[in-house]
Formats: sequence, C-alpha cells, structure tokens
Amino acid sequence: MEKIEVVARRWGDSIAVIIPKKIVESERISPKSKIKIKIEKEDDLSELFGKFKTKKSAQELKNEGREGWE
Repeated sequence: MEKIEVVARRWGDSIAVIIPKKIVESERISPKSKIKIKIEKEDDLSELFGKFKTKKSAQELKNEGREGWE
C-alpha cells in the first residue's frame, strides 16, 4: 500500500485528486480499477494565528526557546 499526499482540485461541480503515474504503475491501477482511498484532511491552523496573547515579546520567546541549545 502506497501513501501519498495530493491536493484536491475542482473538477466541474466535484472535487478530484490525481494519482501520480508512479503510483498508478506500481499499484497496477487501470481506469476501471476499484480502489480504496482513506481521507485524512490536513488541519488549517491559520485561523489560530494571533489568537493567543502573551505578555512576553517575540524576542523573549525566541530567547527562551534557545536556552539550553548553546
């Protein structure tokens, strides 16, 4: 079983994904093949950006993160 990451794209009123040729060949997939696809949607964390407030500056947070690495 191959595991790949693809981007869903609009195709008319539907959404489609393209299976790369390498996978098609290695798994011997033909146009009428029945295949199973497991959907694992990637979480979009962009809406969280800037929501968490802290009293420390960005520089202070960077300095804390660097502690112990020197």
